[in-house]
Amino acid sequence: MTNNNNIVVFPFMAQGHIIPFLSLSLQLEQKGYQITFINTPLNIANLRRSLPPSSTIRLLDIPFDPVDHNLPPHCENTDSLPPSRIFDLLVASASLRPAFRNILKNLVDNECPPFCVVADFFFAWSADVSHEFGIFHVTFSGAGGFGLACYYSAWINLPHKNSVSGEFTLPDFQEAGKLQVSQLTPSLVAATGNDPWSEFQKINLPLWGNADGFLFNTIENLDKVGLSYFRRKFGRPVWAIGPIDSPLTDTSPTRNTGWETEKLLHFLDSKPTSSVLYISFGSQHTITPSQMMQLAIALDKSNKSFIWVVRPPLGFDMNTEFKAEEWLPENFKKKAEEENRGLVVEKWAPQLEILSHKSVGGFMTHCGWNSVLEALSRGVPLLGWPMAAEQFYNAKMMVEIAGVCVEVARGVSFEVMSEDLRVKIEEVMSEDGKGKEMRKKAFDIKTMIEEATRDEDGFKGSSVKAMQDFLQAPLLIKKQQK
Repeated sequence: MTNNNNIVVFPFMAQGHIIPFLSLSLQLEQKGYQITFINTPLNIANLRRSLPPSSTIRLLDIPFDPVDHNLPPHCENTDSLPPSRIFDLLVASASLRPAFRNILKNLVDNECPPFCVVADFFFAWSADVSHEFGIFHVTFSGAGGFGLACYYSAWINLPHKNSVSGEFTLPDFQEAGKLQVSQLTPSLVAATGNDPWSEFQKINLPLWGNADGFLFNTIENLDKVGLSYFRRKFGRPVWAIGPIDSPLTDTSPTRNTGWETEKLLHFLDSKPTSSVLYISFGSQHTITPSQMMQLAIALDKSNKSFIWVVRPPLGFDMNTEFKAEEWLPENFKKKAEEENRGLVVEKWAPQLEILSHKSVGGFMTHCGWNSVLEALSRGVPLLGWPMAAEQFYNAKMMVEIAGVCVEVARGVSFEVMSEDLRVKIEEVMSEDGKGKEMRKKAFDIKTMIEEATRDEDGFKGSSVKAMQDFLQAPLLIKKQQK
């Protein structure tokens, strides 16, 4: 350990980015490092309420006014924006560069230069700023290696543009296998190479190569295919240090603190092992009214027990009250509760506690990487319904490589039929056949994760070693420079 042990942490302004960065910060703090966590004022204010009182993490505002970028007032996080405006926040975030440089300069001038900077892949420009002050810089991804490799390659190459059949491969990532246009986000499908999204990616993605290394919240043995892409592509160290668990599983201001966790746990306690399906599409996603109705009908027909975290469907303000009588079949919620067969929970539920319960046998998820890791760490198989970003590739990896997922739908323009959903729900939740096989594979990955994170009796798992190697890297470079 060096006296110079300040690590600057700088995530993009989205809960799916802030939460893994915060979890990493808490882990590094436990190892004796001083953390300076940078974000825009409203995100910092929100984090201040979430940090454990004992934490010494220094939360630092970086000046940002959304109104200066034609964004609505107080909108500093993708959670507070409609999907159509998220790109505008991404573009606006490049304006943080001068203020970030000032923060690093002040730290250096005050004789506490950072040990290293850990920044978001959307802030690829931060590597040049860090190097200006001779500071070691790593890019941290809360996404997995496979998902991010597909994302990078698809944007760099736009290979789907040459596809007539709707199927294509990634020219520099053939190991990913065949992809379909339906697995791409609307912005990528529409990309021409000259559109606004492409212009942003043309600036951001090539700068990834300026980082001194890459940190991934993933497991080496689970994610070999994706991690090898980054090692080959950039020739930089790649450290798989996950899964980075944290007691702070939700820092969202929309968290429904009124919901009684006891009621949920009492419901789960009353159910047999692996019999309950948990459904949640994360803090930022919802489905259309017709998809919601079809899913409810499928749950009714399947006769499986469930906990379903709901938000108003697409086209409605996601932060308003959920109207079960409008968006679900008549008496669906009341009947499910009265029969002790299902609970419909508004906006938020204690996900880790639910997934850790022995009665949960499946998780219908948007396949955000945090949620995937939380499920696999507890041996729970998946029903994948990817919605955005790299989630489509995560679902593909979980189906084709890990064998722990059945994909049920893709995005919000996908027409879902209740009968198809019912069949897939019963397939995953069955006590034999494919359900049994998937649960065994999920249990094997749970064991793999436990091995990777084990640090006892002289044994250090792959994630523990990777974290050590990452923390040694800035010191090794300094020695070489001397």
